[in-house]
Amino acid sequence: MSNKALRILIADPQHFHRMKIERLFNALGYYRVAPVQTLGELLTLVDYGCEPFDVLVINAELAAGSLDLLGFLLDNPQVRHALIYNEQSAPLQALAGFAQESAQISPTPLPNLQLIGQVMARVEARDERQAPPDSHASLRHANA
Repeated sequence: MSNKALRILIADPQHFHRMKIERLFNALGYYRVAPVQTLGELLTLVDYGCEPFDVLVINAELAAGSLDLLGFLLDNPQVRHALIYNEQSAPLQALAGFAQESAQISPTPLPNLQLIGQVMARVEARDERQAPPDSHASLRHANA
């Protein structure tokens, strides 16, 4: 069961790419999507946002040479999970600890429905494991 309240941030310099990725999320039932085209917009939303983003989907070329994405994600509680795509140079071995569960790197130039689905399944599964036990009970009572 997907959590429709998840906050998703898409960062890509190409309007068509942002639109296509947003439609993939919409096809999976996720509609709380914020698209940005520049690194400055991304940093502003993350730094000054009231709530953390549950998922960041970012084109690696957006931060090329100006930001260490993995370092940024490891040190930032405002981004819970990330998919970095179009990344040709980062070795997958660089992911350790937190990053192995919370960040995924893909060399694909643009994510497809299968990749977005895999990321969201991991996000949903991890959030389900971290939910307090009594939250399930309150949901059962609310649905009864």
